[in-house]
Amino acid sequence: MAFVQFSKVSLAFGDRDILKSVSVNLAAGSKAALTGANGTGKSTLIKVMAGLVTPDDGSRSVSKDARIAYLPQSGLTHHGCTLREEADKAFEFGYKLQEELDKIGDDLKAGIGNQKALLERHDAILTEIENSGFNRRKATAEQILTGLGFSHDDLDKKCEEFSGGWQMRIALAKNLMVNPDILLLDEPTNYLDIEAREWLEKFLNNFSGGFLLVSHDRYFLDHTINEVYELFNGELHRYAGNFTHYEKVREVELETLIKEYEKQQEEIRHLQEFIDRFGAKATKAAQAQERQKMLDKILEHEIVIPESLKKIHFKFPAAPHSGRLVATLEKITKSYDGEHKVLDNLDLLLENGDRLVVAGHNGAGKSTLLRILAGVDSDFEGSVKLGAGVSIGYFSQDNAETLKGSASILETIEAEAPLELIPKVRDMLGAFLFRGDDVFKSLDVLSGGEKSRVALLKLLLKPVNLLILDEPTNHLDMHSKDVLLEALKDFGGTVIFVSHDRGFIEDLSTRVLELKPGHFRTFPGDYRYYMERLEREANGEIETENGKLKVENVKGKSLSPGVQASLSPAPHSPGAGAPSPQTEKSDARLSYEEKKKFEAEKRKAEKLVKQIEDEIARTEEEKSTEENKMANPEVYSNGEKAKAVQERISELSAKLDDLNAKWEEAALKLEEFNS
Repeated sequence: MAFVQFSKVSLAFGDRDILKSVSVNLAAGSKAALTGANGTGKSTLIKVMAGLVTPDDGSRSVSKDARIAYLPQSGLTHHGCTLREEADKAFEFGYKLQEELDKIGDDLKAGIGNQKALLERHDAILTEIENSGFNRRKATAEQILTGLGFSHDDLDKKCEEFSGGWQMRIALAKNLMVNPDILLLDEPTNYLDIEAREWLEKFLNNFSGGFLLVSHDRYFLDHTINEVYELFNGELHRYAGNFTHYEKVREVELETLIKEYEKQQEEIRHLQEFIDRFGAKATKAAQAQERQKMLDKILEHEIVIPESLKKIHFKFPAAPHSGRLVATLEKITKSYDGEHKVLDNLDLLLENGDRLVVAGHNGAGKSTLLRILAGVDSDFEGSVKLGAGVSIGYFSQDNAETLKGSASILETIEAEAPLELIPKVRDMLGAFLFRGDDVFKSLDVLSGGEKSRVALLKLLLKPVNLLILDEPTNHLDMHSKDVLLEALKDFGGTVIFVSHDRGFIEDLSTRVLELKPGHFRTFPGDYRYYMERLEREANGEIETENGKLKVENVKGKSLSPGVQASLSPAPHSPGAGAPSPQTEKSDARLSYEEKKKFEAEKRKAEKLVKQIEDEIARTEEEKSTEENKMANPEVYSNGEKAKAVQERISELSAKLDDLNAKWEEAALKLEEFNS
């Protein structure tokens, strides 16, 4: 079985320890995330695992013939051939095997060499080629490329025609085509839209090898991984379960750490005050020196709280009052070439308090619509009418280009902040990844991502009541997204936004506008409802006919009035009617016996979910115990013992996959009772 294994690996850059005696094992079935605050060394650790960086100490073991694929965060470009030809380079290993196979065939024909050994190697290569998927490479390449958002027309385009984001998609596609044993992905979702992220999520769920990935997309992690490694102060700690579970466990651990941290900080403050006050006085000099020694000793073992786990909250300036109708868009039509209409007769009403997400594939017109509403694009047909008292704040990635000059980040933000927020400016900058001396950087030296974060924070400090946000979560880590999300949920105005972060969308949106070529629809309710609606349509539960929605029976079963009501057309969408007040499990319509039966079934569902969760916890604990054995020299240096332990780990991984599937099914059933 293929694996990559670390044992007590250490690495330092100058006087800074990046890795301190780190041990980890990745094998088939590993579905792991690597987390830690920015700058802790996550990318370095992945490079060490990929064999690109040599550690100072410890050992790195890789099983024979294991294929390892590594994707960096950025910087990869492709040129000189078509996309189809570039994709074929991913199968270089197969071509080399084919060459060896042809050579063996020639030797066998000529009677050269050890015929028995050649035949055995010939059979081994044939098996390896078949298992690698090399013979299906063309179909595999097209499937992966289209899954990541490339069209069939793109396949014959020159690679240099694709932008930087699409260049990274090409690199990701090639890594997946290799069908590696171990996949190392550093921020693979950075350049993916929501459809491509969902495709990658499904790919990883079906991936038979092992993978370790870094991502700032909590939803993506929760749906792909079952263990988390946290890198903090050079040490690596493992947590079983998905990312949300890791955060909950870590939060409990931190409660004790934070109490110790606060106690230590108070002690540091008292010692420093005494030293500052009496250090220069001859009568107190000896005492001051003694306290300085005490302080130095404490600082050698100073407790540090991970930035990513510090809770920072801030609120927007109060939104100016506006009327109920914030904006009315009528018959908005937009074409860039005079032939193809990006938007076609779009109508939209924005009401005060709406948090509307605009959904649709790349090229559907999402950013175009936001520019029109913001007044940036005036070359369109139709009308945009803003309500009384509406003031707009607009953010797009283009905002970054307007930030220039010698002023520092701190000066720029303090100049924009209302008086009451001035004391919180450093915390807000920290939440947006500007920490320590970073706040003194001048605007002229900032990268595109840094400028984008400054532009977003500047916008959020302005007193507006309509926020128009185009990809506000780009260049933010998970902690920064959480800070932004909570601030937007507390915002007293109206928000219309585009995002590729599904977790962010689900937590923020209260309405959905879907854009497709030639038409649009709006949906009341959050993004979860919208996705459920699309799934029902795909399953034939809802059928669209000439703009009208039709409820169909599913597999011969009639739908209850409550289900039909939940599938009724949304206001502002074609064929929409008034929402029905019916609910499937209304207490007023259920008899006493029906209520008893309902409660009994609900308790049964709750019990089943609890039983499965307990079994998952026991299995994860057993798997963790087995994985820890792999860091024991007595095990990994003994081939038979290592093989036995690895087989048990694989069995437990398969059991966990089965239990997680059962849990999802049971949890969905329980959710129906609670809805």
